Amino acid sequence: FTLLDRTGTKELGTLRATRIEYATMTDTDVAVYRLDTTYAAIRARHGVPALRLSAARPQDGTPIRVVSGYWKTIYSCKIDETVHRLREAEWTWKNSLRYTPECQTIGGTSGSPVVDARTRHVVGVNNTGNEDGERCTLNNPCEVDRRGNVTVRQGINYGQQTYQLARCLGKGNDVVLDRKCALPRP
Repeated sequence: FTLLDRTGTKELGTLRATRIEYATMTDTDVAVYRLDTTYAAIRARHGVPALRLSAARPQDGTPIRVVSGYWKTIYSCKIDETVHRLREAEWTWKNSLRYTPECQTIGGTSGSPVVDARTRHVVGVNNTGNEDGERCTLNNPCEVDRRGNVTVRQGINYGQQTYQLARCLGKGNDVVLDRKCALPRP
């Protein structure tokens, strides 16, 4: 992984993953990697702290930044609304974050952190957007409300909340899938 500075434009170094700690596409879309170094060592070597995960759900209207390491771009917008279900091809995700229209994330930004602009805590992971206006197909997610009504929003992008992940971290940031953790078991 390329470590960027606070502006998201300057490369500070490379971080190496040793394994996938946790990953799922059931109910959410998230992967957690184990690095070959500690946060303290990263801060000492590169002068930047790790972003913190928020343990609280973000609110609709929250100003956010989607920070793309791949494109070295920061997208600024707000959380428009929390979507009951987001369906894309064979996947269905719960309580997804719909961004306001000015958040025009593009291919290659999947996996980027969604950061609360006020607290600077990570509240989500960027994962998809409706590119062509199709209904519930690959790269064209659709929203499904509590009554089963389907809405397609071409050009709108989405992320997955991470508060559940924050509640599942144990000693050494191990992912602990116990009764306090609501993440699905892989």
